[in-house]
Amino acid sequence: MVRRPVAWIVALVLFAEALGVLAVNWFLGVVVDRQDMSLAGLDPDMMSVSSKAGGVVFGLYFAACGLVALLVALRDRAPAGLGKVLLISAAVVHALLGAFAWGLIGWTAFLFMVVVLALIVLLLMTYDGRPEKPGEPGDPGESDGPVDAGTPPFSPPAAPSAP
Repeated sequence: MVRRPVAWIVALVLFAEALGVLAVNWFLGVVVDRQDMSLAGLDPDMMSVSSKAGGVVFGLYFAACGLVALLVALRDRAPAGLGKVLLISAAVVHALLGAFAWGLIGWTAFLFMVVVLALIVLLLMTYDGRPEKPGEPGDPGESDGPVDAGTPPFSPPAAPSAP
């Protein structure tokens, strides 16, 4: 099936993106520090430290999302709890970055963000809780409890009677 390869690809892309974001922000911090530039009177040292800290924070965020995708690929189970929240937030971040990238950078950056967004959404949607093997509990054709032989399993409830 498609689930595990998609999870592996998402994990690799998010780890690469984590390293890329960290490297770009660190490079920008070094450039600001060496050029001793200032923006509207802001302290250049603070701008350099802020750029580096932002790179570390977002790098760790994308690395955590990549770790969740890696665990999904290894376990072949849907993400749950905080992992699912991280992947959903990563999808939202990529949608917003894609919207900004279209106007600021160009269509190639937009295309990259949309592809990553699609991969994350595909990862979230392919793990829908259904078991792989037929005949396991939870199959759509199998009943969750005892069914009365006289009534079909999907009959509407009986109408209430007035006293």
